[in-house]
Amino acid sequence: MTSSDTLSLLACQIEIPATESAAARDRHLAESAAKVRDQLSRRNVDLVVLPELSSIDYARSAFDRLNEIAEPLEGASFEKWREVAKEFGVLVSYSFARRGELGTHISIAVVNPDGALTGYYDKLHLCQYGASMEKEYFDAGDHIFTFKINGITISPIICYDIRIPELARTLTLRHDVDLILHCGAYYRDESFQTWHNFAMARAMENQIFFLSLNRAGETWGNSIFCWPWMDENILPVRFAETAEDFRHLTINKGQLLQARKDYTFLKDRLADYDAL
Repeated sequence: MTSSDTLSLLACQIEIPATESAAARDRHLAESAAKVRDQLSRRNVDLVVLPELSSIDYARSAFDRLNEIAEPLEGASFEKWREVAKEFGVLVSYSFARRGELGTHISIAVVNPDGALTGYYDKLHLCQYGASMEKEYFDAGDHIFTFKINGITISPIICYDIRIPELARTLTLRHDVDLILHCGAYYRDESFQTWHNFAMARAMENQIFFLSLNRAGETWGNSIFCWPWMDENILPVRFAETAEDFRHLTINKGQLLQARKDYTFLKDRLADYDAL
């Protein structure tokens, strides 16, 4: 573990193959865990982060098989990542297709170093344009989820959630979130080129750390990490264009507090804009 108010994380832009069966899903999980283990054997971190639906392919061919490859909350993905969490004493944030009592969700779960489930989040906003067809297969979530590491409050959101500014704003103002883990499956369709603009805006308007993590592959890639303040001297961290990329990132809450001291966006908000 790093010191209080400091967080070290491993962001994994991994490639995800076709997964049209539970067996294919489980082979991919084993391969992904091996890659993460290799990274963790070289350097200690507090938190490992994986992209949206990191357990399965983001494709209609996979979604047509959700009856087989979707999982319960403590299913194959949980079992695999809890092994890694316990072995290296880290938290792991991973994503999977969750089969619940009320439907099927695109979910993120976090497992802690003891191998216990810290909590989970179901994608609130389902995307239905470009290469996305989520409303045909998935159900929207109904809750947020936050957790803390070393005094830093963290919340996951998923892909299309970034386009709805009220969510990030609420997490910042009502839940004191310092870091948003925005895990996506950004295909290179007509909306791809606007994605980084949204990520940088959410980070700076809320003065928070913002990890926007995509999967790797010819039609994916280009993950980005944003700071609470960015300019010509403080640049976002940009991942590989298409290749797998494992980035170690270290943040300190003092960076966030300093940005809010220097640039008083949040402090200068009016109490009530509806009354104007």
